[in-house]
Amino acid sequence: MTIEVVLFDLDDTLFAHSTAVAHGVTAHRTALGLPGDDAAEFARWTALEEHHYHRYLRGEVGYQEMRRARARGFVEPHAIDLSDDAVADAWFAGYVTHYRSGWQLYDDTISTLDALPQRLGIITNAELDFQLGKLAALGITDRFEHVIASGAVGHAKPDSRIFHAAVQAFGVDARQAAYVGDRLHTDAIGAAEAGLLGIWLDRNGAATADELAAAASAGVVVIRSLDDVANALV
Repeated sequence: MTIEVVLFDLDDTLFAHSTAVAHGVTAHRTALGLPGDDAAEFARWTALEEHHYHRYLRGEVGYQEMRRARARGFVEPHAIDLSDDAVADAWFAGYVTHYRSGWQLYDDTISTLDALPQRLGIITNAELDFQLGKLAALGITDRFEHVIASGAVGHAKPDSRIFHAAVQAFGVDARQAAYVGDRLHTDAIGAAEAGLLGIWLDRNGAATADELAAAASAGVVVIRSLDDVANALV
């Protein structure tokens, strides 16, 4: 069937999330006078983000508590007390301010969105309001017909229900939609298992032989740049 809808992941696919995180955590540490190696502290913050964000996606903790847990885990080696929720929230808000100042699209985002004739949308594992605010700040809100967020749908990628919610919003069959994301299992294989064309964006070319085999087995197309999306749809 012809691909009529192209859906995208947002963070680290269209939007340079990891770059903004690196900027945000380094700037926040600097503002607070916290010592440490920038690369090591970024890696520690990213590990905390991965751990607690997936706890949130599984429904183990709420959104705000997830943020507090990340903040508390990060400052623990510095003997900073964030046991008070309001203090933890203020600490995280400071980080978010610096994170926002580093927001930017990838160089291939706008050219790709401009070139695709299909209807466009987003599926994101996040809170809808936060991601809508991000799209507005980046100036690309009007590029997308629908934004499907796990926080609103109640299911997170790779659960097939969030992919089905997206194609239903567009009124198309799953086989008429493609999904592009930077995570092999969460994005591309999850989409493929839901009946969409899964496209894995491996920007750094870091795929292992096992990952490439898993992608091939699932019928996932592997690309290195968003500029390759159009060819992947053929």
